[in-house]
Amino acid sequence: MKERRLMFINKLNQLYKPDRALYYVPATDEDIKNVSKGIVPDKVNVYSGAFGTYDRPGVFFIGSLDTPVIGIEYRMDDERVSYPEDLECTRLEASFFYSLEMENEIEIKRDAIVKLFAQHAADDDAHRVYSDLSIKDESDVISAFCDSDKLRMLYECRLENDRAMHIIEDDVEWFEKSYLYNMAFFDPITGHYNWNHLVSFLEMPTDSGISDYAFVHFDIKEFRVINEVYGHIAANGVLSNVVKAMKEAEFVFASARCHNDNFAMMIKDMPEDETIKVLTRFFDSLSHLKEDPGYHIFYRAGVVPMQRAILSGNRVADAGKMAQALGVDSNKTEIIIYTDKMHDDITWGNLIKAYMDTAIAGDEFLVYLQPKFDIRKNTLKGSEALIRWNYRKKEFLSPGRFVPFFEKDGSIGKIDDIVLEKVCAFLSRWKEEGKPLYPVSVNLSRKRLFDEGLIDHLTGIVDRYGVSHELIDFELTESATYDNTEHMIRVLEEIRNRGFKISMDDFGTGYSSLSLLTEMPIDTLKIDKSFVDKIGFENEREEDVMVIRLIISLARELGFVCLAEGAERKEQIDRLRSLGCDVVQGYYYSRPIPMEEFDEKYLKRA
Repeated sequence: MKERRLMFINKLNQLYKPDRALYYVPATDEDIKNVSKGIVPDKVNVYSGAFGTYDRPGVFFIGSLDTPVIGIEYRMDDERVSYPEDLECTRLEASFFYSLEMENEIEIKRDAIVKLFAQHAADDDAHRVYSDLSIKDESDVISAFCDSDKLRMLYECRLENDRAMHIIEDDVEWFEKSYLYNMAFFDPITGHYNWNHLVSFLEMPTDSGISDYAFVHFDIKEFRVINEVYGHIAANGVLSNVVKAMKEAEFVFASARCHNDNFAMMIKDMPEDETIKVLTRFFDSLSHLKEDPGYHIFYRAGVVPMQRAILSGNRVADAGKMAQALGVDSNKTEIIIYTDKMHDDITWGNLIKAYMDTAIAGDEFLVYLQPKFDIRKNTLKGSEALIRWNYRKKEFLSPGRFVPFFEKDGSIGKIDDIVLEKVCAFLSRWKEEGKPLYPVSVNLSRKRLFDEGLIDHLTGIVDRYGVSHELIDFELTESATYDNTEHMIRVLEEIRNRGFKISMDDFGTGYSSLSLLTEMPIDTLKIDKSFVDKIGFENEREEDVMVIRLIISLARELGFVCLAEGAERKEQIDRLRSLGCDVVQGYYYSRPIPMEEFDEKYLKRA
């Protein structure tokens, strides 16, 4: 028995097209078949995307025309529009349309399209907040458009009720109290309570008999995909299913659809593990899409435990959203419990972000240098520039207190530039003073690799101080190698072509591709401190030594300088020397020190 393949129908939306002019050519059956394959007559297709067109070229069944036509719709009477002079033209009146999209599996024929709309428009639950439409028994205009492998069809609707007019005209007297109440406190799509309604429970929980509660704020991951691929009717069905589940759940005191795909619940207080278990079952029950059983729906929830929920009062949603925002894995449901540390971190991040420009203007960011030494000769080879923040001129902050926040919001580029500026200023001064010059490595944050004009910008800073390019070593972390590797390699090659050096930091801590390593235009491979920490002991593991030996051997074979960072003890230095390491950076030789101290300690002596 031949398996019957299910036809995927996407109920898109209801739309409006104003009075317009249809420019067309008559269509034969063969012409229409070609359109279904994406082949539009050149005479029409040449106008696709032209200014003033309402849609792409398509097949039209017009009541006033005897045969189907292939044409394109234009805005009327606009002197800016260049109208086709080699096509026939007819006027189409303004109308609402119902839109269906499906895989391109039926013939584009009027009767087939009419039958399809009759089947699927009957159960239409598409929602319009301020108006009501119904499908016409007879459509004067039916159109079909082929978008890639999809067929999109439009069929006329009739306007039944227009409430939008009273809103647009500020006609307050037209609205009944019950209607206004519903608009204020109910979600028009699901018919469930909205956020305004839930706020009353949060402000006065005792009025509803709630003594204490935990709070949940959640959304549907990739909801935009459901909307765009399966249509807004399917998406609205998902929203309604969530509402139904919240209303039926025994652990839910009160709930609301907040906006878009965001929901909130006041729930019974439970131990943390039980809360996670209950919510996991709740979301699992809502994980399937009726229109496509193979599609899995995932959720992202922020949970505010009872104590913090009580103390937050009607501001509890802020805490829930903070936790919710930390769910970043798109392929699983995530339930994140809000903590005070989470609040402190987010508040601190927002604070320093707002203060950053003031700190820059006040010269609060300082650059320290940590020297690098030739492990065989114990001679200076260069240094790494490291940022420190004299926060409000009151306390020194290590990079871990602010760099991750600036990396996250994209403002890390300002920090990178400060470091490069200060390094170049000192190199320029040392050059004028006739002191020996050694290369300095500066961090290049991976997100900046996609900044337009980055290379010219960096080169401009260095050239402004007259510093030789070979004295600047741009250092990027290993994780940077996995954001569009082709683009990254092109950028690094151009940086290196400008005469700068390039180092890969933290090698071995990420997920490097060895084949990619052979393509990268780098000069120095830095062994991460986590490896160095494991050697230089009497009971060191041979496996740990072997890993470092292999990295050093790999660097040598590829022509890279191998630098080990984080060496703190003589035993580690001796072990790295015996393994063939070239350069070492770590507390054994020096902590990061202010640039003036570096000058005094290493350059004046030279």
